[in-house]
Amino acid sequence: MTAAHLKYLAGYPEHLVDQVRACLGDGSLGERLLRRYPQPHAVRNDGALYDYVSGLKASRLKNAPPLSKVVWDGKLASLRNALGTHTRVARVQGGKLRTRREIRIADVFREAPPEFLAMIVAHELAHLKEPDHDKAFYQLCCHIEPAYHQLEFDVRAWLCWVEAGGVALWGAAGANPAP
Repeated sequence: MTAAHLKYLAGYPEHLVDQVRACLGDGSLGERLLRRYPQPHAVRNDGALYDYVSGLKASRLKNAPPLSKVVWDGKLASLRNALGTHTRVARVQGGKLRTRREIRIADVFREAPPEFLAMIVAHELAHLKEPDHDKAFYQLCCHIEPAYHQLEFDVRAWLCWVEAGGVALWGAAGANPAP
């Protein structure tokens, strides 16, 4: 397994990277992920994604500013740059300053388990209050999604699987379509 396939695990302890490397090498990583996360989520369109994100925001970040837009984005370089983005655009309209906040989630998460979607949404929602990836940011991520750190590691392992050419695990091309 080349180091390029493991780039998503940079910064993790070597013993964890070695475990993922071994599972990629023997082809068992996909099976392990499927056992842990057997079904894809049911959020398929932009309207459902907006409702999902708004519901999570309402229950976990009551005082966060409102969202103008939440969409799936097929143009995000999901396996090269970002898995999700948050933007703030401030405009002067008349004598008032209006701020629009948008969240875009990479299409790669459209066919992922609900836990992976929850992790990426928690990450983007946390940016509404904390712009930097610092201690306060990750504490907020854990407030929104208590299993955030484990899910982030599992998402990164899944991205290694995808980068290494592993078969689709969920959804239309996956082994376990939703009921």
